[in-house]
Order: sequence, then structure tokens, then C-alpha cells
Amino acid sequence: MSGIFNEFLYRPMVNALVFLYESVTFGNLGVAIILLTVIIRIILFPIFYKTAKHQRVAQELQPHIKRIQEKHKDSKADQTKAMMDLYREHKINPLTPIGLIIIQIPIIYALYLVFSESFSDKALSEKAISALYSFTAIPETINYLFLGIDLRTTNLAVVFLSTIAQYIQGKLSMIKPSGGNKDLGQAAAIGKQMMYIGPILTLTILWNLPSAIGLYWLSTTVFSIVQQVILNKHMEKHGIAIGK
Repeated sequence: MSGIFNEFLYRPMVNALVFLYESVTFGNLGVAIILLTVIIRIILFPIFYKTAKHQRVAQELQPHIKRIQEKHKDSKADQTKAMMDLYREHKINPLTPIGLIIIQIPIIYALYLVFSESFSDKALSEKAISALYSFTAIPETINYLFLGIDLRTTNLAVVFLSTIAQYIQGKLSMIKPSGGNKDLGQAAAIGKQMMYIGPILTLTILWNLPSAIGLYWLSTTVFSIVQQVILNKHMEKHGIAIGK
């Protein structure tokens, strides 16, 4: 398992970051991290889109779910079957929302290893050098300063900006249902909880981590906000077929 992790996550990330740092940003590690973030987010876009669409459909289905719960209140088995049939009819998976989170966990961990084990003082570590592909140039020195921030240490400004951005992203993900439907039930309650849980987790996780990871977190959240705004407008314009 560790071999798969190294070959498909750690090693590509080290190479991508070193290449961006040395050949694209010309020695600006902060900009290299932001560019790496954009690349990762583009790769993950299909999952992000599916998650956002699922949230919208799940909200719109709440009145149907409530009727199913009332109709089969005496039989949990019939209630579960009816809800699964409803999900199947509208091609959504109840587990989809956690997909993006699960996928990002190993990515965050790989980035943590990149910044904690691959960079030492002002140069690449032996582990990072051994992970480089033959065509990746080895930088002579590493400049860790970005806008006056040492990317090796925790920076409270980056932490708080990431937390605020996470709150904004969570608020935007709470899409208002079409057709004037106010009965969002459990979906709205869960969405409102996540709007606050997300920032709390962000604050807790980034509090003692290098600001390089915080910069990645901030960048990916800002990118998510832009994606969410675009998707919200797209879904409001074209709508989601419910009850057809």
C-alpha cells in the first residue's frame, strides 16, 4: 500500500511542485503551491461537480422523502426500500457527498509529507531527490518566503483566511431549491451544520501545520468557491429534473 501511495501521490506531487518551482514560477514556492492546487482541483472537478449536483438533488427530494417516511412510518424496511428506489430513479448515491472528502485525505497527507520530509533548510532532502524523475531538474536552493510568510511554519493569517473561506464555501453550497420549495428538512439541517463544522475542522487541522499546507487549503477553498458560484448559476438556469 505504501508503494502505491508513493508512486501515485507522493512522488508525482514532489515532481510537480519541484518542476513548477524551478521551471514555471522561477523560484516562488508559494505560487508553485497555488498552481499545483489549481491542477489538482481541475483533476478533481468531475467529483466536485457530482457532489454539488447531488446536494442540489438531495435538497429537492426532501418533500418526497418526507412523504415516504409518513407513508411507511410503521415499516423501516419499506421506508428504506422506497427511499433507495427514489435515489435510484434520480441517479444519486447517498454516499456521494463524502467522496470528495475521502479523496482529499490522502492528497492532504501526501502534501504534508512533501513539506515535512522533502524540504530541509534551503534545499531538497535526500528523500525528495531520490523521488525525482530523471527529467526533473534539482533546484540548488529553496526559497520558503511567500509574501513575507515562512511556508515552513504556521501562519495565523493563513489559518484564519482559510477558515473564513471554508465558511463562505459552505454557505454557497447551501443552494436554495427551485420552485419555491421551503421544505428542505434534514438536508437543510445537515447543510447548515456543515457550514459551521467545516470552518471548525479547518481551524483545528491547520493550527499547527506548516503554512505551505495552509496555503494549499486556502487556494483549494477559493477555487471551490469560484466553482460553486459557477455551478449554482448553471443549476439555477437549467434546473434539476425532480419528480418526472
